[in-house]
Amino acid sequence: MDQHAGGHAAMLAIGTANPTGAVLQDEFADDFFRVTKSDHLTELREKLKRICQKTGIEKRHFHLTEESLCAHPEFLDRELPSLNTRIDMAATAAPMLAQSAAAKAIAEWGRPVTNITHLVFSTYSAWQAPSADLRLASLLGLRPTVCRTMLSLHGCSGGGRALHLAKELAENNHGARVLVACIEITLVGIRSPNESNLVGHALFSDGAGAVIVGAGPFGEGERPLFEMVSATQTTIPGTEHALGMQVSGAGVNIHVGIEVPVLIGQNIEQCLVDAFSSGVDAACSWNDLFWAVHPGGRRILDTIDTVFKLEPGKLAASRHVLREYGNMSAATIVFVLDELRKRRGRGNGDNNLLPEWGALLAFGPGVTIEAMVLHCPRGPSLNKN
Repeated sequence: MDQHAGGHAAMLAIGTANPTGAVLQDEFADDFFRVTKSDHLTELREKLKRICQKTGIEKRHFHLTEESLCAHPEFLDRELPSLNTRIDMAATAAPMLAQSAAAKAIAEWGRPVTNITHLVFSTYSAWQAPSADLRLASLLGLRPTVCRTMLSLHGCSGGGRALHLAKELAENNHGARVLVACIEITLVGIRSPNESNLVGHALFSDGAGAVIVGAGPFGEGERPLFEMVSATQTTIPGTEHALGMQVSGAGVNIHVGIEVPVLIGQNIEQCLVDAFSSGVDAACSWNDLFWAVHPGGRRILDTIDTVFKLEPGKLAASRHVLREYGNMSAATIVFVLDELRKRRGRGNGDNNLLPEWGALLAFGPGVTIEAMVLHCPRGPSLNKN
C-alpha cells in the first residue's frame, strides 16, 4: 500500500498568540534600566535608546513582568545561577502560550483534535524531558499515539525548519495532519544590560505560532492556505561565530553579530534559486512573488529588498509584524504568514490580491537559511478574520 500522500503539503490553518503584557518600544530603554537598577549607566542607556529607535519596532509583548523580575534578582546577575528557575518558569509558560495559538489553528481547521497525527514543536525556551511538546499534547488532548518531534535551539530559523519537517511528514505519511507549534519566551535569557546584549534586548519578544499542515486528499472543509512546494536548508560555511546561542548556569545568551545582514545578503539569492530549482515549474521574476520573510531586524529586511530589487511594499507583511510584535524568533514567521493570508482575503472577497507564487525565508544560528517555495491556490477567499 502506498503510504505517500497525494500532491504537495499545504498549510490548512494558522493561529498566533502573545502574552498580555505589552511594552512600547520608545519607553523600553528607560523602563529596562530602571527595573534592572542600571540607571547609573547613562551612556549605555542612551545607546540602547538609539538602537531601539532604529529597529522599526513600535511595541513588543513579554511574559515576564516587572514584579516577577524583581522577585528573581538572580536573573540580573550573571554570577548567580538562575538556569533552573528559568527552566521551571518556562516549562509552565511556554506550553500554555503554545496552547493558545494551537487552539486557534485547530478551531479554524474545523476537524477533531484527535485527527492530528504528528506534533512538531520548536523552541529555545524549554530544556526538560519530557518537554514542552508533551505538555502541549496533554493540554490539547492529542492522542497518546501522536508522533512528537522536539526542535531545540534552532533560534529564528526554527519556524522555517519546523514547517520544512512538517511538509516532509505530511507528504510521506498518507492522511497525516501535522501540528507545528513555535514558541519563544525571553525570560530564559534576560539579564542586566551590557555592551554585548543591547541588540538582543532591543529586538526580541515573546509569542507563539501554530500551523496545521497536511497533504491531499483533503477532507470536507479543509482548504489549503499556502501550498508548500519545495524547501531547502543552507548553512553558510564559516559563519558559526556570527549568530548563535549558548546555555549556561545564567540562562541563554544570544549573540547576533553586526555582520549577519551582510552574510545573508551575500548568500540569500542562491538559496532561493536552489529552492525554485527543486522541481518547481514557475517562470517568474522576484517581483512576481509574494514574500514571507522572517523579520530578524530592519537591516535584514532592507538587505532582502536590495538584493532582490523588490518593489515598495513587497515586504509589508514582514515589516508590519516587526513593528507590532518585534522579533519572536521561531514564532515570527507564523505571524508573517498569518498577516499575508489576511491581506490575501481583503478586497471584497478577491483572494487574488497575492501573487500565485511566493517565497518563505528564515534565518538562524549557523548562519542557516531556510527557504521554501509557496503556491497560493486560487478560489474563494480563505481569510477567516
